[in-house]
Amino acid sequence: MNIAITGGGGFLGRRLARALLADRRVERLVLADVAAARPPEGDPRLEVLAADLSEPGAAEAVARGADAIFHLAAVLSAQAEADFDLGMGVNVDATRRLLEAARSGGRRPRFVFASSLAVFGPPLPPVVTDETALHPQSSYGAGKAVGELLVAEYGRRGFVDGRVLRLPTVCVRPGRPNAAASSFVSSIVREPIHGERAVCPAAPELELWVSSPRAAVLNLAHGAFLPAEALGSQRAVNLPGITVTVAEIIASLARVAGPEAAARIDFRDDPVARRIVSSWPARFDVGRALALGFTRDAGFEALIREFVAEEAAGKGPRSA
Repeated sequence: MNIAITGGGGFLGRRLARALLADRRVERLVLADVAAARPPEGDPRLEVLAADLSEPGAAEAVARGADAIFHLAAVLSAQAEADFDLGMGVNVDATRRLLEAARSGGRRPRFVFASSLAVFGPPLPPVVTDETALHPQSSYGAGKAVGELLVAEYGRRGFVDGRVLRLPTVCVRPGRPNAAASSFVSSIVREPIHGERAVCPAAPELELWVSSPRAAVLNLAHGAFLPAEALGSQRAVNLPGITVTVAEIIASLARVAGPEAAARIDFRDDPVARRIVSSWPARFDVGRALALGFTRDAGFEALIREFVAEEAAGKGPRSA
C-alpha cells in the first residue's frame, strides 16, 4: 500500500508515520508538509515532500500513486479564529484541492480526514453521538465541518473511499504550546512537570473530551485499514476519549508529579480560548467506535504517566 500524510512534519503526522512504518503492508510512505519534514527514521520506504497545498501542482504531487491519504494538515483553532483567510485557505480550500487531486488520479484512494470535536457546539444534547448535527462555534470547527461534507460528497460520488475521524483534544503533547485554543490542556501538565509555570485560561469545572497521542495515532491508522463495509454509509466516527475536568487534570498531575507541580499552575482568563473550548462537547457515546475496534484510554492519570515514561525513555522534554 502506498500512503501519503499531509501535515507529515507535525506532531501527530510524525508519530503516525512511525506507526505505519511498523506495518509491512506499507510499501511507500510520503510525508508532505509546507517545509520538508525531517524523516522520523531511516526507512527506504519513506519519502519527504515539501508541499504547500495552496500552490499549483502540490496536491497532485501528494496524491500521486497513493492508495491511502491521511489529511492532517490544518490551521489550528486559535490561529484560524485570528486569521480567517488563512484558516479557510488551509482548512477548506486545501482540503478541496486534495480531494480533487485524488479524484483526478483515478485510484479511489482511502481518504482519512482528521476532523475534530470542534464541529459540534451548543445547543448540545447531553451525550453526543455520530449522528448529532454539526454546529461549530469557531472558524476552525466550521472549516472541519465543511471538510467533512466535502469528504462525504466525494465519497458518495465514488471519487474516494472517505473516512472522517473526529479527534478529541490530544494531550499530553510534548514540545511548546501551539496555536490551538486547547493548547493549555497539555501545558498545565507538561510545563509543571518540567519545573515551569503554566497558565490555565479555563475554570476548574470546565469539562473536556481528551485522548492520548498514543490512542489518537492508533485510531487514525485503524480507521484507514478498516474494511469499507464495516463503516457502512455513515463514514464519520467520533473517536473514543475520556471526560475530565480541569480540576481533575490538576489532581491527576499532583498524584503523578507531586503537589509542588500542581502548584505551578496560574489561572488567568483568556476570553477567546475560553469561549472556543467551552463550546466543545465533553460527553460522547462512542459505542460504535469501540465496536469497530477503536482504542480508548484508561484515564487521565494514565495519559500523564505515558508522557512521563516517554520523557524518561530519552525522547526529551521538547520532543515530538
